[in-house]
Amino acid sequence: MKDVAIVSFAQSHCQRDAGACNEVELIMPVISEALEAVGLKNAQDVDFTCSGSCDYQQGAAFAFVMGVDALGAVPPIKESHVEMDAAWALYESMLKISMGQAESALVYGFGKSSPGELPTVLSQQLDPYYLAPLWVDSVSLAALQARVLLDQGLITEQDMAAVVARSRLNAMNNNPHAQLAGEVSTEELLAQAPWVAPLRKHDCCPISDGASAMVICTVEKAKAWGKPYAVISGIDHRMESHNIGARDLTRSVSTELAAEKAGMAGGPVEVAELYAPFSHQEIILSRALGLDDSTEINPSGGVLAGNLMMASGLSRIGEVAVRVMNGDIRRGVAHATSGPCLQHNLVAVVEAA
Repeated sequence: MKDVAIVSFAQSHCQRDAGACNEVELIMPVISEALEAVGLKNAQDVDFTCSGSCDYQQGAAFAFVMGVDALGAVPPIKESHVEMDAAWALYESMLKISMGQAESALVYGFGKSSPGELPTVLSQQLDPYYLAPLWVDSVSLAALQARVLLDQGLITEQDMAAVVARSRLNAMNNNPHAQLAGEVSTEELLAQAPWVAPLRKHDCCPISDGASAMVICTVEKAKAWGKPYAVISGIDHRMESHNIGARDLTRSVSTELAAEKAGMAGGPVEVAELYAPFSHQEIILSRALGLDDSTEINPSGGVLAGNLMMASGLSRIGEVAVRVMNGDIRRGVAHATSGPCLQHNLVAVVEAA
């Protein structure tokens, strides 16, 4: 197995509504930025390309194929796609490189969520026989999870508000791409009325349009390009039952297992970027990963500051990689999720060379 290096990362602004800008127009700037950062001109300059998106957002079968127009279809390229967050496209690309079938790869994810009702669209991730026909939206399921935590005394509403306040402050200080940023007190947040009880609107990630992209390669290729790079020293993903009633919603067992298999315990974790679409889920994930006060959690503000559906998982990995490449930290962990109530979870350990 060959070590894999991240050599560049780019992401768009998190926009509430990109208007007439289509998916190709969202993708092209970030792909160009990611490629240009390592002196590449186009997708033909890498050995493999993999994307992550969801056709349900665009409302058409094989709609992801339209995104390939951002790459240039001629001459032909080796290309693949996952109907998941682009963090899983990164995983597929890493397998290609690790098995010696490629030395470099372009990974990107995109989503335009504004035209539809995203919480309702996400109900199609549910069990197709019992839950999906009920059209239970993602916010209602998260509210159910939060209620279980509160009723068992595992968290308080103050804890949830503190997560949001820190997210907004971190986004204001560190993230020019954020959709929601600013300084707000927990008291101000708790004074707001419940939206889908016990969740208030600020407990839920915003709906955002945008894309992100990354170039990865072998360590040898990164050295040949002469660019700063970060090494993905470990990565793993696990999933739990799609039956909401068949698992403990107060824990993320799959995250615990993925972190173990990715080798997270092999050293200190300075920064953790967690894909927590709801405030209480950041607490669940922090506990699953065993994080303490020595780890800075979501310095970018996380997805509570802006949620590029199908790209934010890749962005979590990119945020950690950028800090490693800039020399700000030596080691960090990134997390991505998909499915209701943290069903699928991916953990990546990113380190300095």
